[in-house]
Amino acid sequence: MKYTIRHLQVFLAVAREQSISKAAVALSLSQSATSAALQEFENRYDIQLFDRAGKRLHLNSFGESIRVKAEAVMAHLLGFEQELQGQEDFGHLRVGASFTIGNYLAVKHLASYMQRFPEAKVEMEVGSTPEVVAKVLSFHLDIGLIEAELHHDDLRLQPWREDKMVAFCRPDHPLASKAQLTNKDILSAGWILRESDSGHRQTFDRSMQGLLPDLNIILELTHNEAIKNAVKAGLGVGCLSEIAVEDEIQQGLLVPLPIKGRPMHRRFYFVTHKKAAISRAVQSWIDICLE
Repeated sequence: MKYTIRHLQVFLAVAREQSISKAAVALSLSQSATSAALQEFENRYDIQLFDRAGKRLHLNSFGESIRVKAEAVMAHLLGFEQELQGQEDFGHLRVGASFTIGNYLAVKHLASYMQRFPEAKVEMEVGSTPEVVAKVLSFHLDIGLIEAELHHDDLRLQPWREDKMVAFCRPDHPLASKAQLTNKDILSAGWILRESDSGHRQTFDRSMQGLLPDLNIILELTHNEAIKNAVKAGLGVGCLSEIAVEDEIQQGLLVPLPIKGRPMHRRFYFVTHKKAAISRAVQSWIDICLE
């Protein structure tokens, strides 16, 4: 082979930082050594991977396609290294979680994992389901915990646990005294919902089939807390996972609204890249979450 692991490391660092100098800092190399390694990598194959604009480097279309393959190679190499290091060294585990899972479930599992493997280094990122999926695809995360079912040729999806969404309002809202919401009640409400590409919204829209074109959606918000605060302020009716509103319902700050004939059950999933090996660290994380 004409390339080395160092070539791949430099290429991926420059692609990530879009700068020779920043990549050099990330790799603990000199700027000249970083530049030389990148140039050598391109020269050995007579290719150009970046469009250069001053000090900024942007991946061209060929560089972008190579980056995906290079990330896959590096993921395999890191997994192999962890295997060589043995059972006791779990290395660096990078976990991503969607907002609901990250805010209400993942921290508990993180505490269990770190208690069981105190030497492990764990990095957790919380974002929307599409953000978590994108980072798994780019090999920036080893595993994602997401709220939506999806299909992608490069992703491995594993069911995790059941969840249920619930509609809710303020105690003094006109619908608060209803034993069950009818279709007429649903259409009369002003809804405050998660964004259209979220796992929450996927489940809500599926449940509301036949009514979607006529729903009065007054706000779409990215964060669960923002939706709860908007409902508490009397702006409308919300719909979130039960685990996100459990405390407020118990405290009487919010009232659940059962909906007749429109179940909102869903699943949470583990998502990993098919081209990345399931390391001991990732498998141990899955096992702890399933316990």
